[in-house]
Amino acid sequence: MNPLVLATLIATAMTQDTTAFPWDSLARFLEQSVAARAFPGAVIAVGRQDTVLFARGFGALTYDGGSPPGERTLYDLASLTKVVGLTTAVMMLWEERKLDLDAPVTRYVPQFAGGGDSITIRHLLTHSSGLPAWLPLFHDVHSRAEMFARVNATPLEAPPGSRMVYSDLGAILLTEAVERIAGQRLDSLLEQRVFRPLGMRDTRYNPPVSLRGRTAPTENDPWRGHVLTGEVHDENASVMDGVSGHAGLFSTAADLVRFAQMMLRGGEGLVRPATIIEFTTVQNAAFSSRALGWDTPSKGSSAGDDLSPHAFGHTGFTGTSIWIDPAKDLFIILLTNRVYPTRANEQILRVRPRVANLAAEAAKR
Repeated sequence: MNPLVLATLIATAMTQDTTAFPWDSLARFLEQSVAARAFPGAVIAVGRQDTVLFARGFGALTYDGGSPPGERTLYDLASLTKVVGLTTAVMMLWEERKLDLDAPVTRYVPQFAGGGDSITIRHLLTHSSGLPAWLPLFHDVHSRAEMFARVNATPLEAPPGSRMVYSDLGAILLTEAVERIAGQRLDSLLEQRVFRPLGMRDTRYNPPVSLRGRTAPTENDPWRGHVLTGEVHDENASVMDGVSGHAGLFSTAADLVRFAQMMLRGGEGLVRPATIIEFTTVQNAAFSSRALGWDTPSKGSSAGDDLSPHAFGHTGFTGTSIWIDPAKDLFIILLTNRVYPTRANEQILRVRPRVANLAAEAAKR
């Protein structure tokens, strides 16, 4: 879609009366969530492959008041980085036959010693590698090279393929594989091949100081000793110069609409339709709800109860989420900074599925 046309659609949606049927229930719920201090502010965007049905900001960037966030407010995407960034890069490399999903990780990262040749790229994408979920490596790691070396030396907690444990370490290992295959760092790869072609002008790692005025702050971080605004919230990503496949991207609702519509339109020249289907199909429903990189709806998940089995999505620790449903021609994007001023606030867990249900219901009318 022409970027000017899309900008007009988003701007029109952002100025709609939030009390207008059929979106009044969703708007009221988000207003109530702000009042309950689930987060200081939020931006919602709901639409189809060729239009934006509803978009609105609620609350403010902090609890001190101010104007509501909007379609160009930058949010720390946290783990949405894994799908918007890292998985998209993997899709492209797989299409180009530069990466084999069932090849051992050691083909691309010979230094990886944790699982020998038993861990494949597919294991990393489905979080079934046996690597730990997370380790506080930032306490004694001071560079990207050191982080990669530490992850490469981390022993497994379980045999590959024996369990599904969502693993940031697996995504860091996959980041190193992608960068070695592509011959460039992930931020430049994504800017060149994904964000620039899609017109995602605000999506980036390490946003400059000049953009902090429209960036939602995250946590008053005890490790760094200040409120983070425009600095990646994830500590391990922070010591990687802010650039990793597991976290680090900042983006806006407007840019994520472009991404979601690209996926609904079958890749739009970026990737093939068959590739999207390959990467968003559950790999083993008896084992987990995971596709390749993406998650799919499951009981009690942030997808709610009304999306089809063909939907795919992901969440981010900072309070972000995206769900895309090709069967219903629908996307639901929710951006919040629920970790401001502390990550102890977990109300987002009840908010996400309710938002998905209300948005899916309103989109039917």
